Amino acid sequence: MKPAMRGGHDVCGCFPTGRHYPGIAERIAQAVIQVQGLAGDFDAAAKWRLSTFAVIDFETTGLDPAEDRVLEMGIVCFEQGRISARHNWLIDPGIPVPEEARKIHGISDEDLANAPRFEELLTEIVGLLSGRLPVAYNASFDKRFLLAEFHRVGRALDVVPPPALREEVVWIDPLVWVRELQKYEKGKKLTDVCERMGIPMGQAHRAADDAEATGHVLLALANDMPETYAELIRIQTQYEAQQEAEQSTWRARRN
Repeated sequence: MKPAMRGGHDVCGCFPTGRHYPGIAERIAQAVIQVQGLAGDFDAAAKWRLSTFAVIDFETTGLDPAEDRVLEMGIVCFEQGRISARHNWLIDPGIPVPEEARKIHGISDEDLANAPRFEELLTEIVGLLSGRLPVAYNASFDKRFLLAEFHRVGRALDVVPPPALREEVVWIDPLVWVRELQKYEKGKKLTDVCERMGIPMGQAHRAADDAEATGHVLLALANDMPETYAELIRIQTQYEAQQEAEQSTWRARRN
């Protein structure tokens, strides 16, 4: 696989395997302390795949976190590359489930009749997310919904907020890496990627199943990604900005 190129330049300064070109190790070491979006309680130079991380997935009533609500949440925790915990909750969104959303995930108002509200689960959720790096497929979606639900509760935590609840922390996003490492493959949805890579999917559009599949996709891609946490976030941020710019250009041309 060829390195990602932009204007004739390698954007990440590394081979697709994540091994850096000879002669720039010192520059990388200096860059580690300048990377934005790291969770400060994790070693920037540590191998991220051996860290503890929590894969988060939501099913919602719609796409706008300001108006829509979470109605299912899955958290699957990984340690040393293995699943250590798996949790799934149906959550009362406080509003009716639109038919359009129900057709996607299959969750109805009747299914949620006795479900707890998000605020009732907050202590348990915070406990699971504490001390773990946040991961999600198309992470900006899940991060915005998690922060919106948390702020809606409107109460301060009795503990230091976990990385997933800190605005400044960048979540690890396998979708960004799929778009780079599998850019010439058709289909970037989680279901497409799992089928292509031979990863069991479970029930698509159910939170814990999607979260578990996301974790396995991330680990399957790991050999072609940077080894250290800081380099992972630094390069992911660059890739994501470039992808957004390319999508904006494509939409402008289409219009």
